[in-house]
Amino acid sequence: MSGNTLGKSFRVTNYGESHGPAIGAVIDGCPPGLELSEQDIQFELDRRRPGTSRHVTQRREPDQVEILSGIYEGRTTGTPISLLIRNSDARSKDYGNLLDTFRPGHADYTYWKKFENRDPRGGGRSSARLTAPTVAAGAIAKKWLAEHFGVKIRGYMSQLGPIAIPFKSWDVVEQNPFYAPDLDVVPQLEAYMDELRKEGESIGARIEVVAEGVPAGWGEPIYDRLDADIAHAMMGLNAVKGVSIGAGFDCITQKGSEHGDALYPDGFKTNQAGGVLGGISSGQAVTVSLAIKPTASIRTMRPSVNRAGEAVEVQTLGRHDPCVGIRATPIAEALLAIVLMDHCLRHRSQCGV
Repeated sequence: MSGNTLGKSFRVTNYGESHGPAIGAVIDGCPPGLELSEQDIQFELDRRRPGTSRHVTQRREPDQVEILSGIYEGRTTGTPISLLIRNSDARSKDYGNLLDTFRPGHADYTYWKKFENRDPRGGGRSSARLTAPTVAAGAIAKKWLAEHFGVKIRGYMSQLGPIAIPFKSWDVVEQNPFYAPDLDVVPQLEAYMDELRKEGESIGARIEVVAEGVPAGWGEPIYDRLDADIAHAMMGLNAVKGVSIGAGFDCITQKGSEHGDALYPDGFKTNQAGGVLGGISSGQAVTVSLAIKPTASIRTMRPSVNRAGEAVEVQTLGRHDPCVGIRATPIAEALLAIVLMDHCLRHRSQCGV
């Protein structure tokens, strides 16, 4: 099965299934000499971990990472880093009714049409469980970028369903389960999620990710543009249906004088381009916005078909996030870090800096 590796110089290969014995990642291309421990990676995994609030799936996974290779005496060796995260709380019996039927909005049907064989337990490879190895790999990229260039990557939720969340402060983002930048909105978000659970429904969200301190010059012209690779990576995050850079779709109504970021001797005055011009970083903050669709696995009965093509009704049991976007912020940060790290190393190999 192809399509499991992200990056060219900093390559991350993701493996495993939701209800298999373990999931993980192999990172190839990480420069030697980076001081790295399991604790460095665990910090990021704990931010994504399930079961941390009543608003997310109650699957209880400790997500303890094990480093199997690529580290000697606490530093990276330049050889492949293999990471393992064991699955310990899979409940496969919850998916017994999905062996021959397909959940609307999920990858069940397309995986079956492509491979004629699929793992229905928790969605197999299409499960959001497989974002944990991405976060683990992103933790390594985050640390390297911070130490070598001072790059800081952060994210937050700007909208949950119909509720817009104004940005007030980065300081409060880590103080609530929604990664909301405004604590005053959190009670409203909690009440909305409680009502959704009672209805057996789900909802979408909007996530913003910002990378500050990115030097100018990263990215490749035409087909390997930095923004194109960012969009490619973000679309690999489960449930993402839209990616925008900078002003995104708002540029449709902007005039050229408004959208074109004027450049002065002391720098740019605006950042409508989102830190990328012609596919190459401008030195401004790289800003990315993601549209997350509603979770496909819900308890509401819905029409579908079985493998014989017969009409059926499907109800999804098991433990699921009513809003995938609630835990998406650390994943989006990790993906942005991986892409930036990859382009940094590619730029260094071509230009020597």
